Amino acid sequence: MRALRWRAVPARAAKLGLLPKTSKQPSVKLHGDRPIGDYALIGSTHSAALVHRGGDIEWLCLPRFDSAAMFASLLGDERNGHWSMRATDRKARIARRYLPGTVVLETTIHVAGGTAVVTDFMPRPALDGTHEVVRIVRGVRGTVAMHTEFRIRFNYGEWCPWMDRRDGAVFATAGPDSVRISSGVPLTNENFASFADFTVSAGQSIAFSLDWFPSHLKPPVTRDANALLARTVAEWSAWTERCGYHGEFREPVMRSLLTLKALTYEPTGGIVAAPSASLPELPGGERNWDYRFCWLRDAALTLYALIGSGYVEEASAWRWWLMRAVGGSPEELQVMYGLHGERSLTELELGWLPGYEGSRPVRIGNGAHGQRQLDVYGSVIAAFHAARKAGLADMDKLWPLERAIAKQLMDLWREPDCGLWEVRGEPRHFVHSKVMCWLAFDRVIASATEFGLEGPVDRWREVRDEIHAEVCARGYDAASNSFMQYYGADTVDAALLWMPLIGFLPINDPRVQGTIARIEKELIFNGLVYRYRTEKGVDGLGGGEGAFLACSFWLANVYVAMGRLHKARALFKRLLALANDLGLYAEEYDPVARRQLGNFPQAFSHIGLINSAHALVSAAGGVWELADLDGKASSKKAAKKAVKKSEKSAPLKRPRARTPRR
Repeated sequence: MRALRWRAVPARAAKLGLLPKTSKQPSVKLHGDRPIGDYALIGSTHSAALVHRGGDIEWLCLPRFDSAAMFASLLGDERNGHWSMRATDRKARIARRYLPGTVVLETTIHVAGGTAVVTDFMPRPALDGTHEVVRIVRGVRGTVAMHTEFRIRFNYGEWCPWMDRRDGAVFATAGPDSVRISSGVPLTNENFASFADFTVSAGQSIAFSLDWFPSHLKPPVTRDANALLARTVAEWSAWTERCGYHGEFREPVMRSLLTLKALTYEPTGGIVAAPSASLPELPGGERNWDYRFCWLRDAALTLYALIGSGYVEEASAWRWWLMRAVGGSPEELQVMYGLHGERSLTELELGWLPGYEGSRPVRIGNGAHGQRQLDVYGSVIAAFHAARKAGLADMDKLWPLERAIAKQLMDLWREPDCGLWEVRGEPRHFVHSKVMCWLAFDRVIASATEFGLEGPVDRWREVRDEIHAEVCARGYDAASNSFMQYYGADTVDAALLWMPLIGFLPINDPRVQGTIARIEKELIFNGLVYRYRTEKGVDGLGGGEGAFLACSFWLANVYVAMGRLHKARALFKRLLALANDLGLYAEEYDPVARRQLGNFPQAFSHIGLINSAHALVSAAGGVWELADLDGKASSKKAAKKAVKKSEKSAPLKRPRARTPRR
């Protein structure tokens, strides 16, 4: 299908509910209306921070990804906490990059009188559990006048800390949290903030650090900033060297892998969906969610991305996190869990925060954790089967859990659910959910037969075939030659693109072809794929949203499976062009405003990029190839080779720190 041009279709697209509509609320200018794509990620594999192009750290949660933010101006204004580091010259020119193979951010500031470089990073926690953010300002040419300000506001910008000065540092304390601010220049304290104006000349280096520690403990030992920088760069570089992807798209794949690593909570192996909360899918709208948790549906796709790229240790850690999280009764299986597998993720609204560009409510926690979403059963069993196929060790220990999940699903698959998109409207019989139930039985059968594992295989086959027959009968509309979003619907859903990728039906089946054609007709605008038509009210929410980036990567995989490689490459390159200047993606993209939307950076988007790049290089028919769906095994062989290589040479190890939870 020829991509529609925005100049011709915005009214039609808005009518369909696909475009982010203009909010009826008055325009709100908070903290400069800074585009989401203007932020950079730095992280320690325990937590992360978002740094604006202008030099402000506007989001920081310590000691964990899901801790209460001490800098929350991202969702409000500077009064809600930030750490600025900028030239006093408002005409300064800014350029930024990551140091190669790292998540160490380097920002170059050019002014009339000189040039300075700011290096931002988060080293691994110290053995005593101290967590740090370090900023080093280095003079390159001439002299640059700089300004820095620490405005710490604990509990998501709500609490002003008690501040005092001792031992050459400034301390801020409120409740369980303490922060030590160490500065290479004198700081002035005023109005519960610390600031300094200073100059940096060529050859000069000035270090600043922020150390978090529990308020009931003594301050930690100070660590040398330059030594920490050298060690952090070396650790990230060593990790990068293990990458097994050497295809055409190595640079964006490597950046996506580094982002996944930075979103990994190293003590448990869990991977958060994003480090942020409540960045809106529509500015001024209500689609604002907390993504600082670990979703089960990401499991299989994450395993394929990691194993296929040579990161077997990380894949194994994710596999064990998955096992621990879902352990116990399958009846209690959740959609998402906390970093340690916590199950209570109560959703709250923070009334004191005005929200990013006025997007309210600001939510922390996620109420979807209590939803029934049947697709996660297929994701979990498919992930375990993929790990078994790739040769990960000790998979026999997981077989009793897989059998228990399959047993639970034998009757549960008949129930309505909230679906892949976590609708907050009426539960329905979503076709994608049923297809993923089919996948669960298909993969548990494959594990039993291919690896000689015991189980009621005949009964599983009966259920699998029954699901298949029902989906083809009740989920398919003969008049439009298309599968539908849910039984009885008159709309399609981009999640239906998974049907040929997981082997539910072959790619050349006329019903699959018809479904793809209808998705192209109804859900593609300006070459990007939207999830579904929001104006139908299925999700129980108001307003529109942006194009969901992962869906466009799925379509690229479908084009590869169809043999339409030219079209797949064109779409993939279009998506590459939507990343910000550092190669990072949010959850969605608004092609009208040409800006990223939703939480940032988003693991699901980066996973989609990695797997599409592998599919394009192998031209083997999609990202689920590790499960040997179509009889082609190039990715499977690469994965097993990576497993053997990992066993021979262990990656760089670093001491683990004790990390208390807020």
